[in-house]
Amino acid sequence: MSGLTNIGDRILEWLSPERRFAMKLPEDLEEVPFVVLDTETTGLNPIRDRILSIGALRLLGGRIRVNESVEYFLAQDHFDRLSVPIHGILKTGSSPRMDEKEGLKSILEYIGDSPVVGHHISFDRTMIQNACDRHGLGKFRNPLLDTGTLYRKSLIKSPLLRKKDQYSLDDLARKYDLSCKDRHTALGDAYITAMAFLHILEQLTSKGPLTTRQLLKLGKPGAGN
Repeated sequence: MSGLTNIGDRILEWLSPERRFAMKLPEDLEEVPFVVLDTETTGLNPIRDRILSIGALRLLGGRIRVNESVEYFLAQDHFDRLSVPIHGILKTGSSPRMDEKEGLKSILEYIGDSPVVGHHISFDRTMIQNACDRHGLGKFRNPLLDTGTLYRKSLIKSPLLRKKDQYSLDDLARKYDLSCKDRHTALGDAYITAMAFLHILEQLTSKGPLTTRQLLKLGKPGAGN
């Protein structure tokens, strides 16, 4: 058995970090601890702009673990007051501000080895990775699931249905009749995304059993139709 174990370890070493994560996860989706994440930022330029806040919550067995949710507000050296009407986050406020590096370390510890779910998650990942690069915190390699991509995959194929190239979080909220009262807060958007994700999973699994690897392939950011 030890020989087989060593071979398995070597195979894992040859694979990409993302693939290694996927192979270590349970195949039963009910057993996979997902983390749903959202960031609020000073703008949409990944190089120039900065993270204002990060909200995240855990999802396991089809249930949102609300009591384990987190939201971190980061201290701001870079600030764009023109974006305040969107997210409502001021440079100083009542919520405690964390040093960027400490905030990143906290969210990475919270995420652990979990797959990360988000709406247009590539942007959030890029913002987090750029921040990690500034502080020498290594690579953010967790498997990613984009609810925008998954939603497109859940739609029926019909000549009468013209799929949009992209679906906004507001589109999904309208589709599933989700409350948007906390829209444009990191934790509020993470919660809306988590609810949409559960609805999408229900649609996808109604067509037949779905394994973790299949879901990760379906929901990979940028995956085709």
